[in-house]
Amino acid sequence: MSKTAFIFPGQGSQYAGMGKELAENFAVARQTFEEADDALGCSLSRLCFEGPEEELKLTANTQPAILTTSVAALRVVRAESPGDAAYLAGHSLGEYSALVAAGAIAFSDAVRTVRARGTFMQEAVPVGTGAMAAILGVEPDVLAEICCEAAAGEVVAPANFNSPSQIVIAGNAGAVNRAIEIAKARGFRKAMLLPVSAPFHCSLMKPAAERLAATLAGVAVSPLGLPVVTNVEAEPNRDHGRVADLLVQQVCAPVLWDASVRKMAELGVGRFIEIGPGKVLSGLVKRIAKEAATAGVEDVATLKGLQPA
Repeated sequence: MSKTAFIFPGQGSQYAGMGKELAENFAVARQTFEEADDALGCSLSRLCFEGPEEELKLTANTQPAILTTSVAALRVVRAESPGDAAYLAGHSLGEYSALVAAGAIAFSDAVRTVRARGTFMQEAVPVGTGAMAAILGVEPDVLAEICCEAAAGEVVAPANFNSPSQIVIAGNAGAVNRAIEIAKARGFRKAMLLPVSAPFHCSLMKPAAERLAATLAGVAVSPLGLPVVTNVEAEPNRDHGRVADLLVQQVCAPVLWDASVRKMAELGVGRFIEIGPGKVLSGLVKRIAKEAATAGVEDVATLKGLQPA
């Protein structure tokens, strides 16, 4: 019998209205949003439920908002649906949701930590000086050559290995733009800038990683009840003593999402349930592990459509 993995979305999946229906229909979801509001001393719930979108897009707001919506949905799934996951994983920020699901980090600590993480990442690079771009249909080794050619003394490197056909690069804006031009000149027509506020998962994030390390030093990490497949290694981790270090490394290291999904498939996962806003990860899973089944839970309709694990 195939195993199930719970996967949690990262930045970019947010939208005004997320989590509202679950909070209106399930006390456990409502309590999750209240817990987040208390932890941050502000009405994060109102921002999730009502927006405005522009405020929700600010990295320091996006990260706790997605985490809270994901954990609210997770708690509803666990309360309403029998069975649990064999493995957990999340894309970038989503790894914090996975660690809450594993029982490694208390939810209130995770909310405060990702608020700080978002702030640190935004402040690491002045707005406008960094960029990210998606390059479609390019092999990793070819993209490495393109980045090397485009760098010209600046930073540009792979940041997200999302699927076999989609890799995201990050770095100084000039170098990223040069990489797009070189890719197009080589015939990779689908190379485009992404609407992000900072160049995540590259060496320009080093100041954010150092600040995050200091924050995580004050966060209690408990033994993991379930293994979390980490972004940095694409391997399941059960060692709670490594959690903080892996989260710090993750800030500057590329997200190995493609390899993470393939690893879970190798370990017998045949069903991936995306828990939280949007369907981005489900779409990527379909391109990576074509035989696997996917489902998502973000509202009442999708919860009702979920088959028992």
